[in-house]
Amino acid sequence: MTLLLFYFAGWFGLLLLSSGLFVRQRGAQPGPLPAPLPRVSILVAARNEEAAIGRCLASLRGLHYPPELVEVLLGDDGSTDRTAAVAAEAMRGYAGTFRVVPITTTLGQARGKANVLAHLARAATSAYFFITDADIAVPPTWLTGLLAHAQPGVGTVTGLTLVTGPRLFHRLQGLDWLMALGLVQVVSDAGQPVTAMGNNMLVTRAAYEATGGYEQLPFSVTEDYELFRAVLARGFTYRNLYRPEVLAESLPMYTWRGLLHQRRRWLLGVEALPRWLQACLLLYGGFYPALAVLAWVAGPLPAALVWGGKLLVQGLLAHVCFRRVGRRAPLALLPLFEVYTLALSTGLVLFRVLPLRFEWKGRAYRA
Repeated sequence: MTLLLFYFAGWFGLLLLSSGLFVRQRGAQPGPLPAPLPRVSILVAARNEEAAIGRCLASLRGLHYPPELVEVLLGDDGSTDRTAAVAAEAMRGYAGTFRVVPITTTLGQARGKANVLAHLARAATSAYFFITDADIAVPPTWLTGLLAHAQPGVGTVTGLTLVTGPRLFHRLQGLDWLMALGLVQVVSDAGQPVTAMGNNMLVTRAAYEATGGYEQLPFSVTEDYELFRAVLARGFTYRNLYRPEVLAESLPMYTWRGLLHQRRRWLLGVEALPRWLQACLLLYGGFYPALAVLAWVAGPLPAALVWGGKLLVQGLLAHVCFRRVGRRAPLALLPLFEVYTLALSTGLVLFRVLPLRFEWKGRAYRA
């Protein structure tokens, strides 16, 4: 029983401390934009994205940035649908530069999305690479919002992403993303580099080329994290932003199977994090096993009280996370969010323990 008390004290202490730090920390503040405004390159990797690419490109056309200073490079990674044709139609009449780059060869060690980005980086003509995904819609302030943090010595600037969609399953994913990214922000603001997100990211050409590019990096299905680590190893710094001007919206995973494959891919990056951070994640993720033990040892009432406390603390975290980006937290979803979290955690444990293969964009990888 004593160990359980220590565990729950640590769990609530960690989440309350994180929420408090998130409220007090201001995070990185924007600096002045370069004058004159520089030319920039937007790199989008796409594979069989005909249903999503129009939405992505429409958001790029709506950017508050002189279009004559923007080049949009879309890497078509062997699509078997109408991705290239839909993209060309969506960008017809665009005042900036737009080009579809067919990906037919492999560069060095790069595979999958990393190979696409390696090709696009070679084709880009500017000093700033803005990277996003085909299922992302960026805000009009995206370019200036990230560029304002690319001060000398900064190699990567990472924005913020929220999953959106009409269904309950989609809204639960959105709650999951923004709360998790809030905890990442707390660690990043404390000066501990955690990760970068390749769906909302700026990389300077200088930082990218210092790593040798994706073709020189070890292959990883978490290619954004691999590049982030390599950039830091070359002496560059980073900025991680939790600000409304860089809040992009992502399409959700539409099935549990797709969600599990996505999260298992992310776990490969988690497994490369520092041990102390992995220990914090284990502490956070072990709540329900500990709650089950508490219910068995002390009875259902103490367990119900602890569970109610969890809802209150997570509600606080959700409130501050959504408020910072000008959104309203869906607090009514918190009880269902517990079911969602438990089901997702159980599925990921099976993915980790069993010798299964997981898929991403139609390609299979060993878990």
